[in-house]
Amino acid sequence: MIPFLVDSNVLLDVISQDPIWFDWSAEVLQTSANFTRLVINPVIFAEVSIRFSTIEELEGALPAGLLEREPIPFEAAFLAGKCFMEYRKKGGMRVSTLPDFFIGAHAAVAGYRLITRDAARYRTYFPKLDVLAPE
Repeated sequence: MIPFLVDSNVLLDVISQDPIWFDWSAEVLQTSANFTRLVINPVIFAEVSIRFSTIEELEGALPAGLLEREPIPFEAAFLAGKCFMEYRKKGGMRVSTLPDFFIGAHAAVAGYRLITRDAARYRTYFPKLDVLAPE
């Protein structure tokens, strides 16, 4: 099966036991982990890290046995920059959106699917990306 790149919002839902999204996020992670690899990259790792005081706590919350870690390919960084430029030309704000483009580009370049709760931007700028999101 094609691996999933897991967006930080889904991981944070589970870690924080979000009252609205915990059930959906926990179920989709468990179900997906039963049949394919779940992957994170340094951007996702950094976004999740804000909830923890130490890297050891973060490592405990993101077990390597469940979530494989991969670097972001340079091709993905290039694609992220181009998609971000298109976003800005369309009037998009600068406020913390570039990480989403790195995440979407990584999934697109690697041929992965993406688990996220924020599907709109990914579907707009990465239209061929298979996105699993709540409907």
